[in-house]
Amino acid sequence: MILIKKANNPLIATGFLFKGLKLLTNPKLRAFILIPILINIVLYSVALALGYYYVDELITQAIPDWLHWLSWILWPLFFIGFFVISFFSFTVLANLIASPFYGLLAARTQSLISGDAQIVEQPISQVLIAESKRVLYIITRMLPLLILFLIPVINVIASFVLAVFGAWCLAMEYLAYPLENEGLLFVEQKQLLKSVRLGALSFGGVTMLGLTLPVLNIIIGPAAVIGATLYLYEMREKPEEEQEISTEAVQQ
Repeated sequence: MILIKKANNPLIATGFLFKGLKLLTNPKLRAFILIPILINIVLYSVALALGYYYVDELITQAIPDWLHWLSWILWPLFFIGFFVISFFSFTVLANLIASPFYGLLAARTQSLISGDAQIVEQPISQVLIAESKRVLYIITRMLPLLILFLIPVINVIASFVLAVFGAWCLAMEYLAYPLENEGLLFVEQKQLLKSVRLGALSFGGVTMLGLTLPVLNIIIGPAAVIGATLYLYEMREKPEEEQEISTEAVQQ
């Protein structure tokens, strides 16, 4: 697969996430969207309920009655902390649980826009090796960045670098679903995305922003999978007559 130069345009790349959001209401995709959204709702609801219970217990037991007026400060801090922590933990867990459904959603989206979705089955051993390479790739780059946070002054730069790396990881994650359906595993995926690094970073960045926003983070995962599938289909090199089909198919 070869992507055209327009795929590296940040405005074009980020626009595909919004296209994915619009297609969430498409009846042909609904069955493949509801389960991932329900998984997100359940996980966030459980996390919020447990967090509320334990924070309430902490405030009741640790703060004297005459300081209970501080609760109006502690509760907003709790909700801010919850959404920060949920972004780094529950989002990963939700995506892990929903990944089989995301693969089907990518295939269904591909079928919707092209009329055909041929899924290339890979040997389980190759898939496991590819996924282990993905995990190793992330860990070997994330740990040094986390260490930089311990160094004064440099930790300011580390925050920015970590945000960029997070956007890159999200781009690789959501674009992986349609790419795996076409038989491309991690090494091939990484090489392809490097050819449109700025576009991939932009798509991952706007997705990361969506994941940090309450309520929107529940639906952003399926929208990103749809958007990633549209991005790869519309931005690949292909005959001109094929390029005219995708927009018409989506609008029907």
